[in-house]
Parts: sequence; structure tokens; C-alpha cells
Amino acid sequence: MSTATGIRQGVGESVLRPDGRLKVQGAFAYASDLHDDAMVWGATLRSPHPCARIVRLDTTAALRLPGVVAVLTHEDVPGQPLYGMKVADQPVLAADRVRYQGEPVALVAADHPETARRALRLIDVGYEVLEPLTDPERALGGGGPLVHERRADGKSGNVVRHVRIRHGDMAGARRLADVVVSGTYQVGMQDQAFLGPESGLAIPADDGGVDVYVSTQWLHDDQHQMCAALGLPPEKVRLTLSGVGGAFGGREDVSVQIHAAMLALHTGRPVKMSYNREESFYGHVHRHPARMRFEHGATRDGKLVYVRARLLFDGGAYTSTSQVVIANGSYFAAGAYDVPHAEIDGYCVYTNNPPCGAMRGFGAVQSCYGVESNLDRLARELTMDPVELRIRNAMTTGSVLPTGQAVDGPAPAAELLERLRARPLPPAGEGAFARPGGLNNTTHGEGVRRGVGYAIGVKAIGFSGGVDDRSVARVRLALVNGDPVAEIHTAAAECGQGIVTVQAQIARTELGVERVVVLPADTLVGDAGSSSASRISWMSGGAVQGACKAVREELTARGDGPLEALLADGPVEAEYQYRHRRTFPIDPERGQGDAHIAFAFAAHRAVVDVDTELGLVKVVELATSQDVGKAMNPLAVEGQIEGGSAQGLGLALMEELHIQDGTVRNPSFTDYLIPTIADMPSVPIDLLELPHPDSPYGLNGVGEPPTLSSTPAIANALRDATGLALTRVPVRPGDLIHSGPTDSGPALSGPADSGLTDSEGR
Repeated sequence: MSTATGIRQGVGESVLRPDGRLKVQGAFAYASDLHDDAMVWGATLRSPHPCARIVRLDTTAALRLPGVVAVLTHEDVPGQPLYGMKVADQPVLAADRVRYQGEPVALVAADHPETARRALRLIDVGYEVLEPLTDPERALGGGGPLVHERRADGKSGNVVRHVRIRHGDMAGARRLADVVVSGTYQVGMQDQAFLGPESGLAIPADDGGVDVYVSTQWLHDDQHQMCAALGLPPEKVRLTLSGVGGAFGGREDVSVQIHAAMLALHTGRPVKMSYNREESFYGHVHRHPARMRFEHGATRDGKLVYVRARLLFDGGAYTSTSQVVIANGSYFAAGAYDVPHAEIDGYCVYTNNPPCGAMRGFGAVQSCYGVESNLDRLARELTMDPVELRIRNAMTTGSVLPTGQAVDGPAPAAELLERLRARPLPPAGEGAFARPGGLNNTTHGEGVRRGVGYAIGVKAIGFSGGVDDRSVARVRLALVNGDPVAEIHTAAAECGQGIVTVQAQIARTELGVERVVVLPADTLVGDAGSSSASRISWMSGGAVQGACKAVREELTARGDGPLEALLADGPVEAEYQYRHRRTFPIDPERGQGDAHIAFAFAAHRAVVDVDTELGLVKVVELATSQDVGKAMNPLAVEGQIEGGSAQGLGLALMEELHIQDGTVRNPSFTDYLIPTIADMPSVPIDLLELPHPDSPYGLNGVGEPPTLSSTPAIANALRDATGLALTRVPVRPGDLIHSGPTDSGPALSGPADSGLTDSEGR
């Protein structure tokens, strides 16, 4: 039996997602819709202070409230008191100290959600408020207090990690540069802003374990952390994915999982927990705010000689994935360019600001904004067209990264830019809606200037730095009412990106069947890894393909003939574990090593209209060109690119959590602004399909790259329209009508290496 051809809704077709119609109609069951007739409601008491000692904790009054069935504190944690994805440093419930506003202190279970909220207000907590450390520069310099007196990783100080990359001969390179430009750039704290808040239902089981239904990105990592906190073996902590209302990295860390399970095991009843919007802002990590300084040296004809970069990311109170976020930002601080010499120092520090972790683009978003902004500055200094400067220095296959790794797959950076440059520019808009300010009739076109900006980004696909990444799939082919039906079982988290559809497409293509059932993702099958790092179609797709091939081999062994006849002797089932090619940790002294499995490139051209008197912006068009390897589902690929571009627009113009002295000032969708349909421009999408040599079907990750280049393309267009420096995103209206931020910034030096190696990361 060979791979089938001519099968409808197979690989490469625009297959509609099975959840699409339900979501549009409002009928899809999300985690917040979970219900059990016997359930009680869980709620979390959170610290109002970013830094304080807990000197008193009395739950007596809350326990007396009618309807309350449990109040739990740190003393009730049955297993390990700390949890975390990379480092177990975050308390399940705070014991003697809180390190950020919103840190969980106690849990309540009650027969009604309002009763649970009332009980929270009755818990008496005495705080000795301390001065928070909120300035990352102060945290880096060692002049402030320690956020962690005793770090779980055995290190000391407030530096989470220092990534040090040294490539080429910097001393000689500086003598070769005819033109040197430098600039300091900042990125605000962006939130994933998914529409479905954190929710889950935990049901105690007869075997002393617990079944948890939750919206997440990585079922098995949640299980690992839960087992440690609950003191239970994996077979007694079973997780099933429930409806996920968006994720973008914000669901990689656990939220309700441990708390709901603790309450369920304590009360012996099902417990539902669901955050409201304000609590959601407190209850998940955010994109790391960044302060960055870039220096580029080039010859007079525009050939890059060197890049020198210093990145400082604010990791907030706990580690989460900060070690690998700063690594990823540092790896790609030279951008999508051939730069023979590089000196890059990336730092991430602890502060008493909200914890930061994974968000779409994972560190490369921040560094892409910095390098692309400085490239436009270099183009102005050279009086060179900014697109020509980029094309002249664009990576190609064989280019060597600052980490010493050669790009051995497709690297169409120049082609993507050329395709965008060749696109006709959009005409001037007509009508009030086409102007900055929109339908509010704010302007009639006075002081409106048009700008055009380009940017290109590159990042690694999948986990990097020597991680032995893997994904498991189980495929069963059987006759159902006389027809062959394939059944797929993986733990791949469907977060709205369409992995359920892709798995079904692969099975149809490989097995030649029309009917495919994708079972709910759970921990009863092997680990699929995280739905992050643009890896899930590659990894779980490879696992499903491998399992299907094993099924085909068994059918071939049964003989020739139609499937119905071959399956007459019974079903065929196979399990397959897919691994990508081996990667290696980078050297901690010089940052050299073959750390990545693959690379993805995306470019954007932004066209903006700016009212320079009012500071209002209308993004007219955000054209993009991206190499996707193989468009497994072209319609879904375009949706991913549109969504990533929208989040990039949000970071460029409006999205920022405002933190003042460690306190979140805008934890609501009233004050945290995200792009609406009225803010989104036309997004022409140009898909380039250059098959990757090592992936299933030649596919490449597509979800994260659009977030890299969309933000700096818009920022560069704003600079083109206004002539202002605009060294910080999001760009505010006042930045567009005043002189804007200065270019003064921190020196490029920093403290000694923290000693952390890249033993695990992306």
C-alpha cells in the first residue's frame, strides 16, 4: 500500500476547521463552559502588593461563611511547595513573602461563585509592605534588593541569565567600518490578550487521583508540575484538553490546574475555577519588556561589518521561561543578515514586576524591533534605500549565524523583500474611515503624511539548545459500518491554530481514507510537547505521519486489495514517536553551537497615514511575504499570518500593560487596547513554499514569524512619515507630535556571566 493520491481534504488543501462554524455561532464549548452537577466553585485570593512579607494569615471568618466548603493556604499543599516550567521557584501559595501584585495567597471553594468571592474578602492577611524592585537596570547592576534571597537554581543575585555571544574578530571589524550608527530601543509589556480566560474543572477520582479538564498548551508539562505539587504519581493525575480560547504562549505556565486539583482532592467534590478578565491579566505571564542598544558598523557601500548589541529583558518575579526567551532574543539579535562579526550580551533579570514568559515570537520579537530600527537608521546615514540595504546583506543558505551555526535550509530573505518591493503601493484612501481617526471625523486630511516601512525577521522553529524534543501519535484504522475510519490520538493542544485539522489531513493523505476521527487530546497517550515555538505541525504532524506509515506497512503485510478487505481481519493500530534532528547547547563563554533545527523567515511592508498634528495613525496596508515550506492548509496558514500581523500591529501602536511601582494600572479590555476590525488594514499575503529538507512534507513553522517583522515595519513607516526617532513601541500619539524619546541609553557593558548554560531551551 502506497501513499494515496487524489484524496479529498488531504495535505495541501484548504480544509475547513471542524470548530470554525461552532465558534462563529457561539456554540463552541470552551473551558469556561465546563459543568458538573456536583461541582463547587474555586477562587483565589491574590496579593494587592508587589513586594511584602506576610505577617498574619487567618482564615477563620471565611470558613464560617455559609456555603464555604474549604479554605486552603500554603500549609495545605500536599506535595512540593514550588513549581515552574524550567525552574521550580514559584510558590503554589505564598508562605511568608509575595513578590508581585496578584501572587496567589489562599484558595476558597464554595457552593456559589459569589459566595467564594465574599469568602476571599473575609480572609485576614497582614502584610509588611516592602519597597519593590521594579527597575531592571537597578536589578542588573546589583544595587537593589534581592527578589529571591535563596534562588531555586542555586545561583545568586537578580540576573536570571546572561547570554554571551562572541563571533569573529570585533577589534579588527571596528577598524573596517566606515560608518557606525547606534541607538537605544524599548519594547513595552505586551499581553497575549486571549479572549478565553483561564478555566478548568477538577474531578476527584475513586483511586485517590484527580481528572482535570483544562485549557492549556502542554498537557504533559502541566501533569509533571501538578504531580510534584500534589504528591501523586502520573497515573493518578490525568489531564484532558478542554476548549481553548486562544493562547499565544500565555497558557504554557500553569494557572488553575494545581489550585483546582488541590480543592477537589480536599473537598472530595468537582471544583470549577474560571478567572474573570482582571484576574486573567494577573494570572498569566506576559511578553518581556525590553531595553536594547544596537550598534552597527558598515562599509560605505552598505555592507555590514559587525553588530554589537546589549539586550535587557525584565523577567518579573519568577523564572517561567525567561532563560530561553533571552537566549532566543540574543541568538537573533543580528537579524536576518550576514554579519561576519558580532558581540551580543543578553540579560534577563528578576524584578517585582509581573512575571513574564512565553509569548508569540519568544524573545525574537524584541530583538527584531531593535535590529530593524537600527538598520533603517543606518540606511539614512548611508543615504541608501532601506530595502536595498537589507537585500545587500540578506542571509542565504550557508550564511553563518552569530552562534556559529550555518543555515542549511532555505533562507529566502532577499527574495521575500524583493517580492514586497515589487508590489504596487495602495492608492490614497477616500472617505472619513480611510483617514487617521476613522469615522470620528477627527481630521479632514490636514497634516496627514504617508510613510512606507519594511522589515524582515528570522527565528528558530521548535526547541533549541540540545533539547531532545519528541512527539507521540497513535493511529488506528478500522471498519465502522463497513467503511474504513482512521482514529488519531495525540496530546497536541488545539489552541485555535488548526492542529486537529492538519492531523486529519495527514491521515487522509497517508491512508487513503475519507473519514478521520481525532480523539480529544489527553495524557493517556504519549507527550506531544507544547503547542508553541511554531513546532506542533512539524512534531505532531511527523508523529501522525510515522504512525500512519506503520499502519500502511501492516496492511501491506496482509496483502493486496481494497482497504475493506484488508481490514476484514480486524483493525490495525500503530504508535510512533517522532524526533527531529539533534541539536546542541551553545558554549556559555562565546555562545557558539549548532543549537537550532530550522529557521523561518517573514517580511512585511507597512503603509501608514499619520496625522502629525494629532498623533493619530491609520495603517493603510500591511503586506507580508513568508516562506512556509509547505502550506499544509493554505487557508489556515493565511489565518495564522493575519493573526500574527494583527498582534504585531497591536505592539506597534497600542498594546501595553502599564506598570507603576510594580502595580498593573490597566488590567481590563477597557484600558488594555487591542486591535479591532476597524484598526486592521488590508493584509495581502504572499506565500513562498520552499520545502525544508528535514520536515514532514517540507513544512515549516508559520505561527510566530509574522509577529517579528510586522511591528518594526509599522515603526519604520511611522519614521518615514514623520522623520522622528520613535525609539519605543508601542508608539503613542504624543510621540508623533513631539520630539520623541532620546537615543541616550545604558552602556554596552554588563556584569559577569551568570553561569547558566543552554542545556534546555528553544
